[in-house]
Amino acid sequence: MAINTEHFKQKLELEKKALEAELVKVGRKNPDNPSDWEAVPSERDVSQADENTVADGITEYEENNAILNTLESRYKDIRSGLDKIAKGVYGTCQVCKKEIEEERLEANPAARTCMEHMN
Repeated sequence: MAINTEHFKQKLELEKKALEAELVKVGRKNPDNPSDWEAVPSERDVSQADENTVADGITEYEENNAILNTLESRYKDIRSGLDKIAKGVYGTCQVCKKEIEEERLEANPAARTCMEHMN
Protein backbone atom coordinates (compact mmCIF):
# COMPACT_ATOMS: atom_id res chain seq x y z
CA MET A 1 0.00 0.00 0.00
CA ALA A 2 1.44 3.38 -1.01
CA ILE A 3 1.89 6.01 1.68
CA ASN A 4 -0.05 9.24 1.21
CA THR A 5 3.00 11.50 1.35
CA GLU A 6 0.94 14.67 0.84
CA HIS A 7 -0.97 13.93 4.06
CA PHE A 8 2.25 13.42 6.01
CA LYS A 9 3.90 16.44 4.39
CA GLN A 10 1.04 18.59 5.72
CA LYS A 11 1.43 17.08 9.20
CA LEU A 12 5.19 17.67 9.13
CA GLU A 13 4.78 21.26 7.88
CA LEU A 14 2.29 22.05 10.68
CA GLU A 15 4.61 20.63 13.32
CA LYS A 16 7.58 22.48 11.80
CA LYS A 17 5.72 25.81 12.11
CA ALA A 18 4.74 25.05 15.70
CA LEU A 19 8.32 24.12 16.57
CA GLU A 20 9.68 27.29 14.96
CA ALA A 21 7.25 29.34 17.07
CA GLU A 22 8.50 27.59 20.22
CA LEU A 23 12.16 27.85 19.21
CA VAL A 24 12.03 31.63 18.86
CA LYS A 25 10.72 31.88 22.43
CA VAL A 26 13.91 30.37 23.86
CA GLY A 27 16.49 30.90 21.14
CA ARG A 28 17.55 32.39 17.86
CA LYS A 29 19.13 31.11 14.69
CA ASN A 30 22.88 31.02 14.99
CA PRO A 31 24.19 33.83 12.74
CA ASP A 32 27.27 31.73 11.90
CA ASN A 33 25.22 28.62 11.06
CA PRO A 34 21.57 29.34 10.09
CA SER A 35 20.61 25.66 10.36
CA ASP A 36 21.57 25.75 14.05
CA TRP A 37 19.76 27.37 16.97
CA GLU A 38 21.27 28.84 20.12
CA ALA A 39 19.69 29.74 23.43
CA VAL A 40 19.22 33.41 24.18
CA PRO A 41 20.31 34.93 27.45
CA SER A 42 17.88 36.64 29.76
CA GLU A 43 16.70 40.13 28.81
CA ARG A 44 17.59 41.41 32.27
CA ASP A 45 20.04 44.26 32.75
CA VAL A 46 22.70 42.66 34.93
CA SER A 47 25.22 45.49 34.75
CA GLN A 48 24.14 46.78 38.17
CA ALA A 49 22.44 43.60 39.37
CA ASP A 50 22.95 41.79 42.62
CA GLU A 51 24.17 38.20 42.76
CA ASN A 52 20.64 36.75 42.90
CA THR A 53 19.57 38.53 39.70
CA VAL A 54 22.69 37.32 37.91
CA ALA A 55 22.09 33.77 39.18
CA ASP A 56 18.46 33.91 38.03
CA GLY A 57 19.63 35.01 34.58
CA ILE A 58 22.09 32.12 34.37
CA THR A 59 19.43 29.63 35.48
CA GLU A 60 16.97 30.98 32.90
CA TYR A 61 19.60 30.70 30.16
CA GLU A 62 20.38 27.09 31.16
CA GLU A 63 16.67 26.22 31.13
CA ASN A 64 16.26 27.85 27.71
CA ASN A 65 19.26 25.87 26.46
CA ALA A 66 17.79 22.56 27.68
CA ILE A 67 14.40 23.34 26.11
CA LEU A 68 16.07 24.49 22.90
CA ASN A 69 18.10 21.28 22.60
CA THR A 70 14.94 19.16 22.84
CA LEU A 71 13.01 21.32 20.37
CA GLU A 72 15.94 21.51 17.96
CA SER A 73 16.32 17.73 17.92
CA ARG A 74 12.65 17.32 16.98
CA TYR A 75 12.94 20.16 14.45
CA LYS A 76 15.80 18.36 12.71
CA ASP A 77 13.74 15.14 12.60
CA ILE A 78 10.83 17.05 11.02
CA ARG A 79 13.10 18.65 8.43
CA SER A 80 14.60 15.23 7.67
CA GLY A 81 11.10 13.83 7.09
CA LEU A 82 10.28 16.67 4.71
CA ASP A 83 13.58 16.13 2.90
CA LYS A 84 12.76 12.42 2.50
CA ILE A 85 9.40 13.31 0.98
CA ALA A 86 11.16 15.63 -1.49
CA LYS A 87 13.61 12.85 -2.40
CA GLY A 88 10.87 10.22 -2.73
CA VAL A 89 12.18 7.97 0.06
CA TYR A 90 9.74 8.91 2.85
CA GLY A 91 8.32 6.08 4.93
CA THR A 92 11.23 3.68 4.48
CA CYS A 93 12.86 2.14 7.56
CA GLN A 94 16.50 3.18 7.87
CA VAL A 95 17.40 -0.25 9.25
CA CYS A 96 15.58 -2.85 7.14
CA LYS A 97 14.50 -0.64 4.20
CA LYS A 98 10.90 -1.92 4.50
CA GLU A 99 7.92 0.44 4.50
CA ILE A 100 7.19 2.04 7.88
CA GLU A 101 3.71 1.18 9.16
CA GLU A 102 1.15 3.91 8.47
CA GLU A 103 -0.09 3.89 12.09
CA ARG A 104 3.50 4.57 13.21
CA LEU A 105 3.75 7.49 10.80
CA GLU A 106 0.40 8.83 12.03
CA ALA A 107 1.75 8.80 15.58
CA ASN A 108 5.14 10.18 14.54
CA PRO A 109 5.35 11.51 10.98
CA ALA A 110 9.13 11.96 11.41
CA ALA A 111 9.68 8.28 12.29
CA ARG A 112 12.92 6.92 10.84
CA THR A 113 12.27 3.24 11.49
CA CYS A 114 9.49 0.68 11.43
CA MET A 115 7.98 -0.60 14.68
CA GLU A 116 10.32 -3.57 14.74
CA HIS A 117 13.38 -1.29 14.78
CA MET A 118 12.03 1.51 17.00
CA ASN A 119 14.58 0.93 19.72
